[in-house]
Amino acid sequence: MNGRSKFKLSTLTLFMVLFCTEFVRSAFLFSFLPNFAVNESGHTVALVGLAVSLHYTADTLIKCVAGYLLDRFSLRWLLPATFVMMLSGLAIVFFSPYAWGLVAGSVMLGMGASPIWLICLEKIRLTERAAQMGAIYTVWLASIGLGPVTINLTFDYGFEPAFRLMIALLAVGCILSFAINRTTPLQLQNVSFAEQAAGLRRRLVQLKWLLPGMVLQMTAAGLLLPILPSFAADHLGLSQPQYSLMLMLGGAGAMLFLVPMGKLADRWGHKQMLVAGFVALTVVLTLLVLSMPSPALTMLFAFMLGLSYSVVLPAWNAVLSYLVPEDQKGTGWGVLSGIEGLGIMIGPVIGGWMASHYTNAAAISISITMLAALAIFYLILPQSKLVSAGGTLQHKKENAHGRDRVS
Repeated sequence: MNGRSKFKLSTLTLFMVLFCTEFVRSAFLFSFLPNFAVNESGHTVALVGLAVSLHYTADTLIKCVAGYLLDRFSLRWLLPATFVMMLSGLAIVFFSPYAWGLVAGSVMLGMGASPIWLICLEKIRLTERAAQMGAIYTVWLASIGLGPVTINLTFDYGFEPAFRLMIALLAVGCILSFAINRTTPLQLQNVSFAEQAAGLRRRLVQLKWLLPGMVLQMTAAGLLLPILPSFAADHLGLSQPQYSLMLMLGGAGAMLFLVPMGKLADRWGHKQMLVAGFVALTVVLTLLVLSMPSPALTMLFAFMLGLSYSVVLPAWNAVLSYLVPEDQKGTGWGVLSGIEGLGIMIGPVIGGWMASHYTNAAAISISITMLAALAIFYLILPQSKLVSAGGTLQHKKENAHGRDRVS
């Protein structure tokens, strides 16, 4: 088997591990946990909200430490260990009757799932970055879409079949994780985490204009999470089946176009794709707020939102990938993911507060304002200041010049 075939097989295995992880995580957070905690264990909805919040907090905070470990230790045992942590967390939630068990298990699941993303990002090659980002997010969207739907179907037979299915998928992921090897050699210099973090901080300071965008766009997305169901029912007049269909169409719009848009970003340029994507998101969300669309038109808008998201996501993550030092990929992605995670932690709090004190439309208007600001920012940002704004073609030219100088 040649090197290219080995790379493809390793990537396919990693995608299967990612699918198992995110399938279980989405099924647990969006379906199993709320139903099991309230209906089976007798806990409050407030406790469920706390468990979910701490899950994402743990996921965000652990990424920096996980990245450091990934840079210094073999994946052969480190990755299976994360699955053991997830399996343990899931078991604690299911078997413990206490509130602390619910929270602790959710936190453990977040800590265990956190490194999988970093390993996927570490596998990205220097060329076709946006296209590879699109492939990763396609797998992610498929898993988070299928997870809650599949688990809901098992509830007719009680919670035990759902628990067994999640345990089985984590076990499959754990077994597959033994086959994942690092595509780049470990950099085992005697460099402390503090020294690595200092180096990354210096690099981020040089590109500090990216940091507000990293938090702002995740905050804009997080604003929508707690209010979408009530907005769909009250403002759009959708029934529960129609709301489910709207979510499916939005996910389909994103999943179908992530890879094509990633390839287009590599050829056309990341700056152009970011502007186009944020403009499209702003326009479609504005139409949803200002108009009273029919259910059929709402479904079209949902699909267009997913499509717009697919324009932004690969290009943005490809830009971020240029900030990551080649000898500190794990730590680098950990720091960047941690910064982005601040937005998804802040956004739902702001969205929920705005909706409770004002209206759902007011919360969405804040999100629209943030997206419009991002579109204007990337429109006026000089091409030279966006990392590899010319995409893969520019990167290939740089590599070619480098090879000419060497020869």
